[in-house]
Amino acid sequence: MTHAIPIRRDARTGHLALALHLVASGLPVLPLRAGKGPFGNCPTCADNACGGRPNMKTPGPCVCRRPCHAWAAATTDPEVITSAAWASAWKHAGAVGYHPGGAGVTVVDLDDAEAVAWARAILPPTRTVATTRGEHWIYQGAMRSANHVRPGVDIKSLTAYARWLGPGVGVVAVLPSVVLAFAEGEETTRPRAGVDSSSLTSARWDRSVATGCRHTESYVRTGLENGIAHIKGHPEKGAGTAAYGAARFLATRHIACPGPCGLDVIAEALIAAAVSVNVSESYARRAVTNGMGAALGAIT
Repeated sequence: MTHAIPIRRDARTGHLALALHLVASGLPVLPLRAGKGPFGNCPTCADNACGGRPNMKTPGPCVCRRPCHAWAAATTDPEVITSAAWASAWKHAGAVGYHPGGAGVTVVDLDDAEAVAWARAILPPTRTVATTRGEHWIYQGAMRSANHVRPGVDIKSLTAYARWLGPGVGVVAVLPSVVLAFAEGEETTRPRAGVDSSSLTSARWDRSVATGCRHTESYVRTGLENGIAHIKGHPEKGAGTAAYGAARFLATRHIACPGPCGLDVIAEALIAAAVSVNVSESYARRAVTNGMGAALGAIT
């Protein structure tokens, strides 16, 4: 995803030329219809009667030469792309698609302004590509694809395709754990079943643990209380992400402090808040650690 290739919109024949440029840099591509969807399966492959392709979720014997099975048809082979079996699809193509997972990347598909605002507040900066209604955020690393992980957000990687809309701007960052967590199903809080661990401390932030903090005790405690309230305000879904965001925000308040600021005590309070709304302690601890690390420059 480091190439700088313009989007060809002048004619349908330009889609094939663009596809050849993309595969030259190792990007698996496929033709998309004018409506941005993949071309339907041929009669032999309809309803997966062929068994599906070997690299789909359910391994199968399909060796169809046509661009069947959506993302699973994506290829970097120029001979396949220019073959007679693909010619009709290119003739009627409305766009070029690619397989993110096949290229070793993950696309966080942000479908509207609210989703973009969420990403800018929570996710580490990375390469972004403008879409019709939102943005694609591209990270280095592949993961399981997942739709509707939160309002307006889809994850496109190993079992999905994305529309090529240009190279984007910015440096591609490493896939962060906050995105990986969506595939683990940890973003949705579980039904109440008690606290996962009794190891959480109830230490209170005060000057004894923050002798180098430049803020008043009232300022820090108010910020922490607001962060805890924000986390507990997501009892059904999103508490883990809220914990990441609260940790990142609170840590940024202390960047200019000589330290120590007692951030470990603040972190434990945020973790406990997440666990109280049934986020697993391991996920809560990872989210808070990564949030603070992102603010302090400890992680990408």
